[in-house]
Amino acid sequence: MAAPAQQPLPFQFQFLAGAVAGVTEILCMYPLDVVKTRAQINTGASMGIVESFKTIIAKEGPATLYRGIAAPILVEAPKRATKFAANEQYTALYKKMFGLEKVTQSLAIATGVSAGVTEAMLIVPFELVKIRMQDPLNASKYTGTMDALSKIIKQEGPFALYNGLEATMWRHAIWNGGYFGTIFMIKDLLPKAESKNEQLRNNFIAGTVGGTFGTMLNNPLDVVKSRIQSATGDGPKKYNWSLPSLALIAKEEGMATLYRGFTAKVLRLGPGGGVLLVVFESVSNFLRKNFMDQQ
Repeated sequence: MAAPAQQPLPFQFQFLAGAVAGVTEILCMYPLDVVKTRAQINTGASMGIVESFKTIIAKEGPATLYRGIAAPILVEAPKRATKFAANEQYTALYKKMFGLEKVTQSLAIATGVSAGVTEAMLIVPFELVKIRMQDPLNASKYTGTMDALSKIIKQEGPFALYNGLEATMWRHAIWNGGYFGTIFMIKDLLPKAESKNEQLRNNFIAGTVGGTFGTMLNNPLDVVKSRIQSATGDGPKKYNWSLPSLALIAKEEGMATLYRGFTAKVLRLGPGGGVLLVVFESVSNFLRKNFMDQQ
């Protein structure tokens, strides 16, 4: 006899599980994000990951690898919570809308894209502050996250915090669609888990492959987003909208430039995607067992 369908978590539990997963991932992987951003906004010769780490530590100190982390930490809980909770909510909505009894890969991709757009609208100001803090040209300009935030608003206006919104929406829609769509496919291919450890293994493998594939798809949009959000001042901006910026970067610097920072990013979001899924599923199962089963 088939096992009964697992009862969906209430929104507040989905939110909590996503928050714990997100903060865990960023604390583990943030230095790679710094290296990735530096590579993407640099228009000169690029360095490898090891060389980048050595250079940053030697010239600016190891603490620089966590410069700007306050902004993503502040948004990480609602960001990751929104990613997973929105994905669960869109799944329920689309299943009802299209009369589906179970999730298909097409549905997983559609819910991932929808969750990505929702997530992007929330995080843009935090991403912009983070990018400004990670840019070495701003090392003496901002003393901290709140100083960066106040100076951006004062010098460029509050709407400057939403520079790169369109590129961010593209970046997150593509990554989440690839991530959740791949997770569905990989879980279907893996042997059925017979134990808790095997379930953790399957989640880590599926999340890692999903994170890697999502990164392969969205890296060019991430380069564009970093370029748009790193630009300061009130004058004309070289990069504004995603598609013209993609074409301009490819024309001036070559197609390979659109994959600047890819290695650092995939090292973060490949295993990071595995960490996200494992922690999210583990916290979800804990909440379901200890709070919902008692009701």
